Amino acid sequence: MRSNLRVRRSPNHSTNHSTHRSRRAARAAAAAVIAGALTLTACSSDNKDKGNDGTGKESSSGSGGDTVTLPKLNGASLEIAAVWTGDEQANFKKVLAEFEKRTGAKVTFVPAQDPIINFLGSKIAGGKPPDVAMLPQPGAIKQAVDKKWAKPIGAEAQAELSKNYSQGWQDIGKVDGKQYGVYYKAANKSLIWYNTKVFENAGAKEPKTWQDLLSTAQTIYDSGVTPFSVAGADGWPLTDWFENVYLSQAGPEKYDQLAQHKIKWTDPSVKQALTTLAQIWGKKDFVAGGAKGALQTEFPASVTQTFTGGDQPKSAMVYEGDFVQVNIAETKAKVGTGAKVFPFPTVGDTAPVVSGGDAAVILKDSKAAQALATFLASPDAATIQAKLGGYLSPNKNVPNSAYPNAVQQKIAKALIAAGDDFRFDMSDQTPQAFGGTPGKGEWKDLQDFLKNPTDVAGTQAKLEKDAAAAYGSGS
Repeated sequence: MRSNLRVRRSPNHSTNHSTHRSRRAARAAAAAVIAGALTLTACSSDNKDKGNDGTGKESSSGSGGDTVTLPKLNGASLEIAAVWTGDEQANFKKVLAEFEKRTGAKVTFVPAQDPIINFLGSKIAGGKPPDVAMLPQPGAIKQAVDKKWAKPIGAEAQAELSKNYSQGWQDIGKVDGKQYGVYYKAANKSLIWYNTKVFENAGAKEPKTWQDLLSTAQTIYDSGVTPFSVAGADGWPLTDWFENVYLSQAGPEKYDQLAQHKIKWTDPSVKQALTTLAQIWGKKDFVAGGAKGALQTEFPASVTQTFTGGDQPKSAMVYEGDFVQVNIAETKAKVGTGAKVFPFPTVGDTAPVVSGGDAAVILKDSKAAQALATFLASPDAATIQAKLGGYLSPNKNVPNSAYPNAVQQKIAKALIAAGDDFRFDMSDQTPQAFGGTPGKGEWKDLQDFLKNPTDVAGTQAKLEKDAAAAYGSGS
């Protein structure tokens, strides 16, 4: 099995045959790691807290145990905005507390609404922008640069990035060759989590292909449990479903073309992906609550209803990224035993792995803001949040042992081992008006498709109309 785990490159990257051969080899190598890494069984407690060297000491490739040097900022104050809530926000505040302790600066977390670009626009219009914002889309970074809101990162932050990040993770934070984003958080968005008890009772096995997935779903249904929980009330998980099917089926080159709107959403490859999705979305017995119920199910509930109710939960499986673990923690299920995970199955010739992430972008250039960006680019910051769980860093010098369980350690190891060979979330690359706004664009169009999965042509037409408008306006 090979994996399309690759970052989106600029349209001008080389496409010669030797490059394609090396990328195929890289994908194959990455897939070997991922396939092994995601055979996720519980680890013995003897090895649970050991680093990569097996000695029990924290090891990090190349960091040498160094801590990042930060300036003294006594009396300085700054704000950082993000849409994070709950445990994610609470854990990030602990990272900010460490920055305060080391520098003497005071940092205020500003809760932002989605889409964050609109939130920032209102703040800037009112003359009170935050100093730093966590932007979840490369498209949003480009918008912030185009609007002249974003400031380039300085030499210290760039040095940390160069030391700790693969070139691919650096590149997606660039606009016109200049570094604006520091990707503090990553996500593996090609995972399907399942209720172990339900699978055992049904005699179901982890599927490797799309056809296997459909067969597994039927086996689960025959055992008396609805196979899938779909977070239809939130549009973004639906875009992730589509992207995994599309990447595996159409391939990485088409994926890039669609992400950049170089091919239209009326393309036959989109028709094929939507038709494939309809094999699950269009079968009401396969989706908890049917389409109507799914459209009322928000993402957190889609997870918790899969792991509550003993061996008779509302659903047996839920698709989404590694961050699902935060929601699983709210149930009695334990990751690695009661809750397990398998890679998104192969739909075409290759297995997809789509990544996402959040980047720190400076809006008010100051010594304090640059120092915070430097800190967030360091393994010091990411290691604090890694230990708290529900978080994945693209920083290659975060010790693997920092992650709190075997599942998270293996997902993190696979991400780092893949290096530059991955694809970034497609909707996050598009203009926010199309791929990142609740109730509009791709989010709304796929919600409508979930409601009526027979209308493939109509869905394509709506997607193309909305994409053309968003790309045309650049918003």
